Amino acid sequence: MSDREYGVGIIGFGFMGKTHTYAYRTIPFFYTEPPLRYTLKGVCVRRKESIEEAMRIGGFEFAVLDFEGLLARDDIHIIHVCTPNVLHRDQVVRAIRAGKHVYCDKPLGASYEDCQAMLAALETYGEGLVTQVALQNRFYPCTMRARQLVEEGFLGRVLSFRASYLHASSINPNKPMGWKLDKSKGGGGVLYDLGSHVLDLVNWLIGPFAEVSAATLIAFPERPDPKTGEMVPVEADDHVVMCLRTQEGALGTVEATKLATGANDEIRVEIHGEKGAIRFNLMDPNWLEVYDTRDAGEPIGGMRGFKRIETVSRYPDPGGKFNPPAINIGWLRAHVGCLHNFLAAIAGKAKAAPTIPEAAEIQRVMDIAYRSAERRCWERV
Repeated sequence: MSDREYGVGIIGFGFMGKTHTYAYRTIPFFYTEPPLRYTLKGVCVRRKESIEEAMRIGGFEFAVLDFEGLLARDDIHIIHVCTPNVLHRDQVVRAIRAGKHVYCDKPLGASYEDCQAMLAALETYGEGLVTQVALQNRFYPCTMRARQLVEEGFLGRVLSFRASYLHASSINPNKPMGWKLDKSKGGGGVLYDLGSHVLDLVNWLIGPFAEVSAATLIAFPERPDPKTGEMVPVEADDHVVMCLRTQEGALGTVEATKLATGANDEIRVEIHGEKGAIRFNLMDPNWLEVYDTRDAGEPIGGMRGFKRIETVSRYPDPGGKFNPPAINIGWLRAHVGCLHNFLAAIAGKAKAAPTIPEAAEIQRVMDIAYRSAERRCWERV
């Protein structure tokens, strides 16, 4: 490991800012030797009264109210963007122009137009910089194993797929407006918030996409303002269903919703091919289920049927020692794996993925899906 120390600055210390900070703090446990040396230098918070708490919880050396206070420092080399979607464009572009490696929360922006500005900044100022977007669901052992099987040809020709991301957080009509329900802050609704995750997974496994047809739903057109209690209009979707065709001809559906009564944080993916099938549910992330048509079907079913592969915490080296391989895995561990990959890419030991250009492509598909919903027709991707 190089003696160089990388300073880290995190913009935003809400739920995701804390999640990214947790990942830094725990990498030395999960990976015996981190891919590079780093220090949590600074954090940018929204309110002055949050400064002491952020420094205490995160162990930062300092805190600021303006993110330029992070970008201007020569001892900060890595910037994390953990703010509402509408702020990503300016913060990412300015971080790139300042010569910082960038790790951005999803979705990449509040529109594909935002992403184009980031791509232009990378083209002009990004030489030598590493970027990655926190689409951490690629970093479970079960999803990593699914990717391996697809690349090995286990499925054969892919015929159909169905994927969904299910929440229940919008079923209460009296839930006050938050920034994720506010299109002016998020740029979109559940398609951006949850759909970005599940679209990325399907695209990563069997994409790219060729066509999309989508429909959206706003369940409750008005919600109470959190400060005044007055009813205000809702413009961000709670539910989206997409029919997608891949460039290889597979046809399937992708759904993202906050109206799935009884759900918690459930990502389900099923992919069916000529030779086999795979499926997983990230509410039960310790298993990848596989079906192989090459298994004998006789006598009386033979050995054919879905089998559960115990992926559990079986990360390849240098992970997989803590937690031990047999210990059940969780949501935060995937974030640790995602961040470790980013740091390893900066150190030249891995390939960053998904990068800003890759995440921008998912944003482009989502914007085309919104256009499809407005026009009520299929749209070419």
